Amino acid sequence: MTDTMRAISQDVLGGPEVLREIELPVPTPGPSQLLVRVHAAGLNPTDWKHRALPGLFLPDPPFVLGWDVSGVVEAVGLGVTLFAPGDEVFGMLPYPHGHGSAAEYVVGPARAFARKPGNVDHIRAGATPLAALTAWQALVDTAKIEAGQRVLIHAAAGGVGHLAVQIAKARGAYVIGTASAAKHEHLRALGADELIDYRTVDFAEAVTDVDVVLDTLGAENSRRSLPTLRPGGLLVTIKPTPDEALRTEAERRGVRFAALLVEADHTGMSAIADLLASGALTPTIAGVFPLAEAAKAHALGETDRTFGKLVVTAI
Repeated sequence: MTDTMRAISQDVLGGPEVLREIELPVPTPGPSQLLVRVHAAGLNPTDWKHRALPGLFLPDPPFVLGWDVSGVVEAVGLGVTLFAPGDEVFGMLPYPHGHGSAAEYVVGPARAFARKPGNVDHIRAGATPLAALTAWQALVDTAKIEAGQRVLIHAAAGGVGHLAVQIAKARGAYVIGTASAAKHEHLRALGADELIDYRTVDFAEAVTDVDVVLDTLGAENSRRSLPTLRPGGLLVTIKPTPDEALRTEAERRGVRFAALLVEADHTGMSAIADLLASGALTPTIAGVFPLAEAAKAHALGETDRTFGKLVVTAI
């Protein structure tokens, strides 16, 4: 192992062109941490938003973005017992301040990782963590969905959405998804029971009596989703901006509202690893780029026209 590594950094906020490849020292794992040789790192909308927009979770650049990672343990810090050098692992670095996977090496808490299933390659494993954990924590930990429940998933073809469809189906739910018509066939293959083309149909009029809504789009979409819920139903948004008016409206309608920010989670990652290993969960890969072409991956992601996940590879 060398003392330095390639990483994708930026000095200012802006478009994909601000990203540049630099050389940094290879980090050293501290207590309870792993040093992971990155093979693949998934991209998520939070990556290009943090790259471009002020006032989000991170301080001003320079910084190295990236929360998803799949790779091989290079070294372990003091007190780590779950993993050893040579183990193949994948996970989500603690969100939002644990970023840094757009590099050849990264350190993170050992319990942010799980063992990568042997039948899943690093690209698919690297594409999965943040989006799948978001879906898992929304649908399983928060909504506690059960077999037979009706679940409405917005932006079902998105990074979170298409994994949420599969997780909900694995729990036995009846899944309704919103997506453009061109993506319906693929979503049916992933298990969606009912699909709505948001471009031609108003979901607020077409959908009723659902137990859970997973909203990935924001406050206005959440507000329009409230009437689709049965009494006592739950809307979970992954856009957790303060919105007391929305919470008040939910209470007035006799439904519940929760705003989720994804957390690093060994137990959740282990459950996701089991789903991947069984074939019940498979990320759709929209594109794979070498680390040096991370800017191209960001530019494609920002079009909001991809189905599934974009991945950068560092090996």
